Amino acid sequence: MIRSLLLACLFLVGVAHAEPSDEMFEKLRNAPSDSEAHDVALDIWASWMESGSATVDVIMERAVDAQTAGDIETARALYDRAILIKPDYSEAWNRRASIFLMEENYPEALRDLNEVLRLEPRHFGAWAGLGMMFEGMEAPHQALEAYREALVIYPRMQQALAAEKRLAKLTEGQGL
Repeated sequence: MIRSLLLACLFLVGVAHAEPSDEMFEKLRNAPSDSEAHDVALDIWASWMESGSATVDVIMERAVDAQTAGDIETARALYDRAILIKPDYSEAWNRRASIFLMEENYPEALRDLNEVLRLEPRHFGAWAGLGMMFEGMEAPHQALEAYREALVIYPRMQQALAAEKRLAKLTEGQGL
């Protein structure tokens, strides 16, 4: 009886969706060094990769492998499948948005990034993705705003810091 209960508990823990905790985001915001912030950001990404569904996790792993190998068609098909199975899983939307961004398919990227941020407003990767998209559309004011949103969550995000510096000069001019 106790063994069955322990197995049931382990099963339930195994299928739980590993949302990043508020404490993780607090550590990210207050990290005293770039390397510490980077480590916390990686922990958050790892949490986002856990969907709570073993099937979706396998699909996502294969999709990431396909995308890394340059097989974009397969990756997109797998992300589509993950979204179909688990439409409230923000990282599947985010990863598919990254494909649309690479292809400069901004309407589809915007739709997916909006869905990511609806599901996980603290997704600094999606905010940075919006920034990249707006830069590609030559909308520097909107890009700057998106990068600044990423920096509220992840103040040491190097990509966003560099973009903010570049875009602030462009949109706000240079101080005297």
